[in-house]
Amino acid sequence: MMLKPVAPVLDAPDIIQFAPPPPDEMTAFFKVNFPGYPNSLADHFGSPETTIITSEIAAALMLTPDWEGVRYPDLLIAFNVDPVAGLARNGYLIPEQGKPPDFVLEIASERTGYRDETVKRQDYAGMGVPEYWRFDPTGGRFYRVHRTHIAGDRLVDGEYQPITIHRTDAEHYWGHSDVLNLDLCWEKGELRWYDPAAQRYLPTFDDERAARRAAEFRADAAQAQRDTARAQRDAARAQRDDAQARVRQLEAQLRRQQSPGPPETP
Repeated sequence: MMLKPVAPVLDAPDIIQFAPPPPDEMTAFFKVNFPGYPNSLADHFGSPETTIITSEIAAALMLTPDWEGVRYPDLLIAFNVDPVAGLARNGYLIPEQGKPPDFVLEIASERTGYRDETVKRQDYAGMGVPEYWRFDPTGGRFYRVHRTHIAGDRLVDGEYQPITIHRTDAEHYWGHSDVLNLDLCWEKGELRWYDPAAQRYLPTFDDERAARRAAEFRADAAQAQRDTARAQRDAARAQRDDAQARVRQLEAQLRRQQSPGPPETP
C-alpha cells in the first residue's frame, strides 16, 4: 500500500528546504541513544560514507505542505545511501536517497504505542521499508492490540508479515532481523542487540565503561606486579651488593692476616 499525499507535492526548490517540525516526544533517548546504540551499530556495520544510522530523524516518501506521511522513527538504518544529503536536510527523503530505509524501529510509549502498531505500520509499509520493528519496555502494556514485548515485520509483496519472536523465559524475548543479521532482544525491559555470527551482544556505553574500568584495573594490577617485581629485583641486587661488599671486606681482612708485618726496628 503506497501512501497518497493529501496535498500537492512541493516544488523542487521548496523540497530543498526540508525542515519538518520536531518529533512529538523523545522516546528513543533512554532505550536507543542513552545506551549508545547508534554508535555501537555504526562500529558494527562500518562504511560511514554510505550508511545512515540515526534516531528521530524525519523520514518521508514525499514532502507535502502539511507534512502528511512524515514519520520520525526512533531508529533508522539505511545502507548504500548518501549520509551527507541526509545530514544537510536533517531528514531522510526517499526520492532523494533513491530507496527507503532498510530498517526502522519504534519504541512504544503510553501515547504512541497504538499508533506504532497500526498507523505507523501502514505508513512504513507504504514507504517500502523492508523491516519495521517495535519495542515495548513495559512488556506489552503500551501495545493494546497485540500486547507484545517486541515485534518485527518483514515486507513481502508490499505487505508486512510478522517476524517470529522467540521466548526464552518471562524476561527474555528475541527475533532475528534478516536485514541487519542481528537479533533484537527484549531483556528485562531493555533493548539489546545480539550478533549471532560473533556470538556476542553489541556493547552499550555501560558495557564499554565497564570494559575500560576492567582494562584499567588489569593495567593497574599489571603495573603493580611490575613494580613489585622491580622492587624485588632491587632488593635482591642490594642483597648481592651487600654480600659482595662483605666478601670483599672479609677477603681484605684475610689478606692482612696472612701478610707479614713490617720488620721490627732494633
